[in-house]
Amino acid sequence: MKLFHGSNTAISKADLSMCRPYKDFGQGFYLTDIREQAEQMAKRVSRLYGGSPCVSVFVLDEAAFSENTLKILSFDKPSRDWALFVINNRNKKFMDIDDSLCNHDNKYDIVSGPVANDDIALLFRTFSSGLIDLDTLVSGLEYKQLTTQFSFHSEQALAFLRAVEV
Repeated sequence: MKLFHGSNTAISKADLSMCRPYKDFGQGFYLTDIREQAEQMAKRVSRLYGGSPCVSVFVLDEAAFSENTLKILSFDKPSRDWALFVINNRNKKFMDIDDSLCNHDNKYDIVSGPVANDDIALLFRTFSSGLIDLDTLVSGLEYKQLTTQFSFHSEQALAFLRAVEV
C-alpha cells in the first residue's frame, strides 16, 4: 500500500521523537493514502513553520496486518469509540492511559481511521463544551466526507514502512 506524508521537509525515515503529542491517534508518524491530502498538509505545515511543502512517499508492507506482531486499531468510519479515542488523545489532561480508547502510552503500534479535520473540530468543541451529547456528535459525523489517516507509534511499526520517494 502506498502512503503519503506531507511536511515542510523531505522525510526518508520517521523519527518518533520529532512527532507532536496530543494528535487524533496519539503521538506518532501520520500518513494518508490520498496524495492530495498530503499535499494540502505539506502546504499548511510550511505556512506554519517555514520551509517548502514536500510530500514523502512510503510503501507499507501489508505483512504488518497479517503477522500478528503489532497491536493495530482500525476505525472504518466515525463511531462513538472513534470520537472518544480522538477526544481522549487530544486531551492533555486525560490521565486514564489504561483506557483502550486512549493512546497516550502508545499501546497501539498502528492506528487507522477517519481524519478529524477542521470541519469536525467544531463538533468536538460543541461536545466538549457540553452543548451536545456524544450521540449527537456521532450522528453529526455521519454526513461528513472524511478521509483516512494512518499513524505509526512504535519502531516495530515503522519497520514495515519503506520510503520510495522523497
